[in-house]
Amino acid sequence: MHRELEQAVMILKKGGVIAFPTDTVYGLGADAFNACAVERIYEIKGRPRVRQFPLLIAEMESLSVLSSEIPEMARYLTARFWPGGLTIVLPRAASLPAHLGTGPGIAVRIPDHPVCHALIRGLGRPVIGTSANISGHGPALTAAEVRNQLEGKIDFIIDGGTCPGGQESTVVEITQEVPVILRQGIIPAQEIDRAYQEYLEVSNEAAHRHRR
Repeated sequence: MHRELEQAVMILKKGGVIAFPTDTVYGLGADAFNACAVERIYEIKGRPRVRQFPLLIAEMESLSVLSSEIPEMARYLTARFWPGGLTIVLPRAASLPAHLGTGPGIAVRIPDHPVCHALIRGLGRPVIGTSANISGHGPALTAAEVRNQLEGKIDFIIDGGTCPGGQESTVVEITQEVPVILRQGIIPAQEIDRAYQEYLEVSNEAAHRHRR
């Protein structure tokens, strides 16, 4: 696996596109700051350009580069669910290149899988982390399923066995006062709602102590 990871990182640095296992489903990845590589993923998946890709990072510190504001609610939810199957949509930093989307938000996740972390750290930058499938088709849970859909279209596949999660991540937008679930995934909506209510209770208690 070590040799595979080295090869995959080298491909990413050269602007290639790879597939790799994550804690949810197999991901299709490229250097997020390489416009040509990101465009290739749109073409490979047949995905509309208006639907921007989520980014995978390895540590919280990277959020300050990607987002113009990290609300306290976001910090609470990420402390609860990261690393793991929660993708959050935050206000995007003005410095982000246009090929990562022109909307007001940027989707980010810290996955709970050693291969993902090795790729991100090896590249030294965020990695595109969209599902390794043709848009409209089911997500791939094994390397064989990736090959069935994408063989000949991508540069490399890391075979990490069957993905443990079996579902895509849950996507939550945190650009408003109340979090909005944009996609129900591996984390149930009830868990997100419960965490939000806990956040409100903690915030209210802190405000009450401050007033005293």
